[in-house]
Amino acid sequence: MVADRLVVGTAGNVSVRTGDRVAVTPTGVPYGLLRAEDVGVHALDGSVLDATLKPTSELPLHLAVYAARPEVGAVVHTHSTAATALSCLVPQIPAVHYYLGLFGGAPRVAPYAEYGTDALAAGTVNALEGRTACLLGNHGAVAVGNTLAEAYERALYLEWVCEVALRVLSSGVIPRLLDGVELDDATARLATYGQGAR
Repeated sequence: MVADRLVVGTAGNVSVRTGDRVAVTPTGVPYGLLRAEDVGVHALDGSVLDATLKPTSELPLHLAVYAARPEVGAVVHTHSTAATALSCLVPQIPAVHYYLGLFGGAPRVAPYAEYGTDALAAGTVNALEGRTACLLGNHGAVAVGNTLAEAYERALYLEWVCEVALRVLSSGVIPRLLDGVELDDATARLATYGQGAR
């Protein structure tokens, strides 16, 4: 995530769910020092099953997503630059590119709430309804997937499309945005793109 410029410092966090267990990154550990054994395992109610370090302060967010979306197997939370900047400007990502279909439609922006709180977790769940990514107002972004690889790939695409949106919005020209039919068509086509459904 550091190399892909999705986080800076110790910001951001990642979790993977297997059954009723959630492996999640710890709080405040620089990524260059993070070891596999530092990743804690928690139950879906947040109780510790196997962890030597405190979990990320966003554990409530991760657990709330898993509770609301049983099909989700991984959550990637970033503080990437374009996504964070765009989260301060719009209620949802403008339809600047058909890649928004990768997320089930244009990702929404959850209202600002203090990090680590139940309010942020609830806002994230609401913003993710029918989507596989959202922005967190004045904060960052969240991408989900069946696997960690899928969630991470979506986080990368999310940052790219946010960068495109920022450039379009800053151009001073009224943009040509995709309409609802065009975006719905792209969403349907992307759901079966490649060698297997996403």
